[in-house]
Amino acid sequence: MLFFMSCRVSLSVIRLALPRNPTPIAKPVSPTLRASKLPVRFNSVSSVSTLFSMPERRPFVRLPTDVYPVNYGLRLKPDLIDFTFEGKLEAAVEVTQGTNQIVMNCADIDIITASFVPEGGEEINATGFNYQNEDEKVTLCFPSTLQNGSGSLKIDFVGELNDKMKGFYRSKYTSPSGEVRFAAVTQFEATDARRAFPCWDEPAIKATFDITLIVPKERVALSNMNVVDRKPYPEDHSLVEVKFATTPIMSTYLVAFVIGEYDFVENTSSDGVTVRVYTPVGKAEQGKFALEVATKTLPFYKDYFNVPYPLPKIDLIAIADFAAGAMENWGLVTYRETALLIDPKNSCASSRQWVALVVGHELAHQWFGNLVTMEWWTHLWLNEGFASWIEYLCVDHCFPEYDIWTQFVSADYTRALDLDALDNSHPIEVDVGHPSEVDEIFDAISYSKGASVIRMLHNYIGDEDFRKGMNAYLLKFQHKNASTEDLWECLEQASGKPIGAVMNSWTKQMGFPILVVDQEQHGSDRVLKMSQKKFCASGPRNEDCPNWMVPISICTSEDPSCTKMKVLLDQPETTVNVTNVAPDQWVKINPGTVGFYRIQYSSAMLESLLPGIRDLTLLPVDRLGLQNDLFSLARAGMISTVEVLKVMEAFVNEPNYTVWSDLSCNLGVLSSLLSHTDFHEDIQEFIRDLFTPIGMKLGWDSRAGEGHLDALLRGLVLGKLGKAGHKATLEEARRRFKEHVEGKQILSADLRSPVYLTVLKHGDSTTLDTMLKLHKQADMQEEKNRIERVLGAIPAPDLIQRVLNFALSEDVRPQDTVSVIGGVAGSSKQGRKAAWKFVRDNWEELHNRYQGGFLISRLIKLTVDGFAIDKMAAEVKSFFESHHAPAAERTVQQCCENILLNAAWLKRDADDIHHYLLQRKAPPV
Repeated sequence: MLFFMSCRVSLSVIRLALPRNPTPIAKPVSPTLRASKLPVRFNSVSSVSTLFSMPERRPFVRLPTDVYPVNYGLRLKPDLIDFTFEGKLEAAVEVTQGTNQIVMNCADIDIITASFVPEGGEEINATGFNYQNEDEKVTLCFPSTLQNGSGSLKIDFVGELNDKMKGFYRSKYTSPSGEVRFAAVTQFEATDARRAFPCWDEPAIKATFDITLIVPKERVALSNMNVVDRKPYPEDHSLVEVKFATTPIMSTYLVAFVIGEYDFVENTSSDGVTVRVYTPVGKAEQGKFALEVATKTLPFYKDYFNVPYPLPKIDLIAIADFAAGAMENWGLVTYRETALLIDPKNSCASSRQWVALVVGHELAHQWFGNLVTMEWWTHLWLNEGFASWIEYLCVDHCFPEYDIWTQFVSADYTRALDLDALDNSHPIEVDVGHPSEVDEIFDAISYSKGASVIRMLHNYIGDEDFRKGMNAYLLKFQHKNASTEDLWECLEQASGKPIGAVMNSWTKQMGFPILVVDQEQHGSDRVLKMSQKKFCASGPRNEDCPNWMVPISICTSEDPSCTKMKVLLDQPETTVNVTNVAPDQWVKINPGTVGFYRIQYSSAMLESLLPGIRDLTLLPVDRLGLQNDLFSLARAGMISTVEVLKVMEAFVNEPNYTVWSDLSCNLGVLSSLLSHTDFHEDIQEFIRDLFTPIGMKLGWDSRAGEGHLDALLRGLVLGKLGKAGHKATLEEARRRFKEHVEGKQILSADLRSPVYLTVLKHGDSTTLDTMLKLHKQADMQEEKNRIERVLGAIPAPDLIQRVLNFALSEDVRPQDTVSVIGGVAGSSKQGRKAAWKFVRDNWEELHNRYQGGFLISRLIKLTVDGFAIDKMAAEVKSFFESHHAPAAERTVQQCCENILLNAAWLKRDADDIHHYLLQRKAPPV
């Protein structure tokens, strides 16, 4: 599942992401077994983690194993007018131990009748249904003992097509004639199949599925498998009965069905799989790019894993109301419209790239997650981290011109480092008990840190042995469940390296190291002294630290693209001798920025590396990594922020999009911090001075020979200059916006976001009215989202309130409300205050809308993370103590910690920053 989280950079949209033989399942594993300027910090080193400690977890027991399913025969009849559904379940089950009750998962479903028919025996009617609503279970009680052996469990039930974007729910759309209609769709990961039918809703309890849907005859009906029969429904001739082929053995969270109105485009991959992309009616053209990506991707994964795709077809479908980015249901992958649809004329380059990544992510899950499934949610990271890594490998294969691995460092790697430096981070592997805990770990640790350590592991092992180990893992556990340790064992056997020992230090303990590096020249050799300690966002600590087994690569200026040597640091410190390095050469640790750690070089080593930024002899990914490390050290109080600003000025000749993107993000963080001061305009001037040369070089219009990355860079730079108030950029943006609105010269898709942002940031009520009109007229969800994300830039307090009210209106899809509110909070100091008040005032409605899902975590983070006043941490904590959000508890703690870190940073460095910015403006003496 790919979910939408607040991204650091312009990959800006956020990302949600088992078979078993029909023999008795194993007893489930019990969840209970499982040298610098020092910063001004909190009164106690542990004050953040103790003040915002996690509440005690509720005890949780997994389902008993005395009865388990072999096959689900499922018939569903949804009512798209009254928003209910009728269901009939006939499950083939095995009883492994005599019992007079069957415990299943069940939520928001009313069971009408239930009975059990033992093989060759008489039907036994259930005498009662005991619902445990809090645990989302039901116990079916029988008057006599169900004996060991096979049998059939029959249940008639009814449920609601809810509006919560989980379970079996309704999705609103507008037909080409303008009529409002509804589709019935599913989202079951992590624990919502139980809202569609009573089931054993745990990933290790796998079965096959025979699904039949009774639907209006003019509607499209889809499920995991191909249709094997479609016939009139005898009780109502306006309906048809659609039967699908039997699925492979699989987990309940991967089951899916969709009933609605759709067009499609179709192709066959080179390995013979039928691929369809389903779009809203009249928009089939917008499915062609995703179809191209999917038909390239399936053979790529087949070749990479050396395992064929096991189903006869795969459908990709755009869903109007969808909380996640996409969901990997086996054979029927569901997407937000913006994660699947590309209009040849009206989609920007970043949208094409996003669709390619999301398609790559979800199709990877067809093997890694669907064919082999995690044993329990503790191992969720393995599904999501792996897919978040290999999506880049796939896109690099399909679109090498995207330079996508450099973008990975800014989009995933640095985001994970930022989060994992907090006291309120968590290990990659988290013991998960109660289902309410699952949504908390759909975060940048499971996805982005998971992807980053797999990237590091792949680099450590080498591609050939990595592929060999992956193939062994998939073949050994296909149609079964596996744990993290099972993968390490296969990779260890393939590579002969201590994979388990190395990786356990990265997955089972929170955080990551900072390497402190110094050097000495001994003749023709360079001797490096390296030590590791835990990196903390609040600065160094005098306490015992864990050790990591750190794969370290080293290169020199003789060949920056070639690794000169590799070492494995498994002690607190070590000395490394690098031979044949002349005194005038620099030495760089972690070329490619692959190792998941930060680096603090000695002053002399840093000074030798900095010219490589100006003369571009350092590779782009290493220029990016060096700047990002320094920025993080400044936030932790380990160096002065002024030193980082001086380094940033060295990027004035930078040509690379991703380097500018990361630099822009960090300047955005600093600008947000300084919005709490009276010299915010001075940092805007700094931004204008830094970005003006590259802006002038790029200009407004694309030139012959430009490519994908040029389009991304132009949009980034113009948006940065416009937001910072660059006069010429503002004037040109207003001129082009006027012509666009009047229909004289339509803006290219790549220019719309920066132009919209610029005119709104310096606009008035007329500007906002015009933008809302464009939003209403927009036919593409991409265009609506583009507008929604920048509306919060409007400066006047009364207009900010209008935007916030608009966020909860019928004009904004439920999943996009979060982006509108987040855009307000991220725009200015006034916007942040207004958004926080709006969230508090409308908490009940917002919580009900997103209850139990990760969107509530995202809303909280976007709204409060930018505060930099100590008392705001206490205010946020106090509010959520009385307004509980179970799926967002850790997010609240992380936000409170970030607020305190921001406040400490501001107190520590504000005066020095102000002095430096004033000094820059002063005329030379």
